[in-house]
Amino acid sequence: MLDKVMMERKEVRKDYDERLAHLEIRMGELQRQCRSMGIPIVIVFEGFSASGKGTMIGRMIRPLDPRGFQVFTMEKETKEDKRHPYLWRYATKMPAKGRIHIFDHSWYQGFPDILQADEICRCEKQFTDDGVVLIKFFLAITKKEQKKRLNHLAGSEDTSWRVKEKDWKNNENYDKCFSQFDTMLVQTDTANEPWTIVEAMDKKFAVDKILTTIVNRLEQAVEKNQKKGNPETDSKSEDTDAYLQNSVLKGVDLTLSLTPEEYKKKKKDLQKRMEKLHNQMYLQRVPVVLAFEGWDAGGKGGAIKRITQCMDARGYEVVPIASPNDIEKAHHYLWRFWNHFPKDGHMAIFDRTWYGRVLVERVEGFATEEEWKRAYQEINDMEAHLVKSGTIVLKFWMHIDKDEQEKRFKQRMETPEKQWKITDEDWRNRDKWDDYEKAVDEMMLRTSTTEAPWHIIEANSKLYARIKVLEIVVEALEKRLE
Repeated sequence: MLDKVMMERKEVRKDYDERLAHLEIRMGELQRQCRSMGIPIVIVFEGFSASGKGTMIGRMIRPLDPRGFQVFTMEKETKEDKRHPYLWRYATKMPAKGRIHIFDHSWYQGFPDILQADEICRCEKQFTDDGVVLIKFFLAITKKEQKKRLNHLAGSEDTSWRVKEKDWKNNENYDKCFSQFDTMLVQTDTANEPWTIVEAMDKKFAVDKILTTIVNRLEQAVEKNQKKGNPETDSKSEDTDAYLQNSVLKGVDLTLSLTPEEYKKKKKDLQKRMEKLHNQMYLQRVPVVLAFEGWDAGGKGGAIKRITQCMDARGYEVVPIASPNDIEKAHHYLWRFWNHFPKDGHMAIFDRTWYGRVLVERVEGFATEEEWKRAYQEINDMEAHLVKSGTIVLKFWMHIDKDEQEKRFKQRMETPEKQWKITDEDWRNRDKWDDYEKAVDEMMLRTSTTEAPWHIIEANSKLYARIKVLEIVVEALEKRLE
């Protein structure tokens, strides 16, 4: 791509100032329209060293309302960033609906050593599928121009700090950088997430091209938003029945149990091992994610309690997931989970998870069929990235039958200190048991991967379930730490 770029292009139009004034006015209008329509916007700047990314960002934001955008300088990883999965620092900075987030350097810094092209494309597709307008700029200059600009910056006391040793090395190895950038651009230029290469030798020309591109892309987004009707909320899938022929839940043996004596002995041994493993996990900087899903009253809380009883509370977080609040609804549905994923050496335990998108949101019609169908791949990609980054991911489905659930519901209603656990919604959900069972079966088959398989816990016996969960966690930690 880069070898076809005419980098020496210059702005020659006589009406440049008038044209620029028009573009600036239009950008301000479009920002307001996108905000009112709830359209999130991400603008990415990449390019050669000294190609003028900072200057272009400063020029671009001039006509915008500063209350509606934020600029992130992402070139250097912090200590906190390094203790999380690579994409964490970008995923947690995705904009809410109606806001503009601008990245000076982006996830492309990880190409290809940390992120491959296909991973980047899948990541960006998640954003755009959810309605984000993603605009990507690559600023290109010649080797000679780059050296000239570096010398100019280095020669001034006010700007010399901006020139790093790596900038000089990049100039020395310009041809190699050129080739690497070209490969990156070719492999990640897609129909929905295209690159705009900006000939940045002439600043006026670069400003014109950047503003024109932004205006065009935002006008397209506004027009698309105006044309679309109300989304269908029918949660029925035409191909779901195919999954029922291979039902996962139908074959679970719920008669498995333990005697109180067996339970007490096994729990003591497992919790003792868990206590030591938690310390080793911290020392070896191994992050762990435990994800609990299951039927209402399936025993998630009891299992979580037996895991945490023997651990230092400073090294784990239990994250109870309820209906998303207004801030969470304004972001991609995975955003709130990225914000709770643990740093190295820590554990995050989720009581309900991102699988709500393909369970309750699917069954209750809170997500469109298009949204929950594409969520399977989005979730698999996210979990694969966590595992690739060194995180242990363990997923549990706490399984009970309908009769056992009814028994536990009634026990909760009759026990004053447990009445808070039961709501009218719990009873209402029982009426949709078959719909949820279909959703769980499809979820298991589509998202039980080599990197992050599902563990079905036979939970009619609370004692048996708690021990099985502890055994799986302990064995996984021992295997990794050995």
